[in-house]
Amino acid sequence: MNWSAIGAIVLALAVGAGAFGAHGLRGRLDEYSLGVYERAVFYQFIHAIGLLVVPLLVNRRAAERVCFLLLAGILLFCGSLYVLALTGVRALGAVTPFGGVAFIVAWALLAFELVRRPR
Repeated sequence: MNWSAIGAIVLALAVGAGAFGAHGLRGRLDEYSLGVYERAVFYQFIHAIGLLVVPLLVNRRAAERVCFLLLAGILLFCGSLYVLALTGVRALGAVTPFGGVAFIVAWALLAFELVRRPR
């Protein structure tokens, strides 16, 4: 899979989500919900940059695993925060930690792969 291309697409979506939040949601969401939405955009940006860069750092097999976890984290963590912010459905907050764990495991796996890689 072309993870760098997927990262670029997810970054473009993050820009769009950020612009929508800044211009379309101001005045429509309360301060708490807007903060949740902005947190989702921020985490989407950070981890999409990871999707863009990870394939340049490790071999294809390792990149597949790390990037899959990053994408899963974006979908679960950011996705649940977007839905929470826009709908107020707090039950989806139960999904958010799974996305956070996916992020943590992805970065730990990347660190492991970088340490064990031959010089």
